[in-house]
Amino acid sequence: MNRLAPIGIFDSGVGGTSIWKEIHRLLPYERTMYLADSRNAPYGERKREEIIQLSKKNTELLLDAGCKLIVVACNTATTNAISELRATYDIPFIGIEPAIKPAALQTHTRSIGILATKGTLSSDLFHKTSELFANGIRITEVIGKGLVPLIEQGDLDSSELRELLQNYLQPMLDAKVDHIVLGCSHYPYLIPLMQELLPKEIKIIDSGAAVARQTKAVLEKNELLNLEDISATHQFYTNTSASTLQKLLQEFNESISIEVREF
Repeated sequence: MNRLAPIGIFDSGVGGTSIWKEIHRLLPYERTMYLADSRNAPYGERKREEIIQLSKKNTELLLDAGCKLIVVACNTATTNAISELRATYDIPFIGIEPAIKPAALQTHTRSIGILATKGTLSSDLFHKTSELFANGIRITEVIGKGLVPLIEQGDLDSSELRELLQNYLQPMLDAKVDHIVLGCSHYPYLIPLMQELLPKEIKIIDSGAAVARQTKAVLEKNELLNLEDISATHQFYTNTSASTLQKLLQEFNESISIEVREF
């Protein structure tokens, strides 16, 4: 495999751009290709078999484009499909799952909150991770129903979003959590609003930086890390409107290309 081949990334929409930003920050010379499957968002409300099929479709598109590694930048797709993807395709995969371990290690109140989709919270992998790292810790799980469609619209400070988020955070406040884990790659875009709504002492944890570090480690292990100082190009594809992608990525306009395509 060519070191100069792109890193492939897919998500059920625009949320995985929060992961892309961390990867780009850590690995600025790596080319990337991103699929935003917004038409089928959110994956978290779909059946497991459907999630697997959508994940395979995205994987095959990225493989056809010559990607050297694939980041499954979607918690639901990771927790439901990544074992199947690894068994089916001969390429390294990086997954993303809720950062329960750091929250469990750092909590002082022995109480943490997890905001995630139904598909993530009901998955076997999520339950195994919870049992492994959060034994003896109170976990308040909240399904963020309706948040992904609002984030997909790109209006991150609407009164509807604010009210919905406030309702979802209240059970965590009642449980006196001191850490809130974001279990969906869309949710980092809610952090500014969450910081407004939460007491300052509550820490918000997402997986983006850890996924970027793991991506680098796997590229190095497989001798796929690009060692050339090049001006990398970044191709984004969406199967709905490009407007939200353009809004979320406006600071990178000079190095990215966004295209609407059927897939």
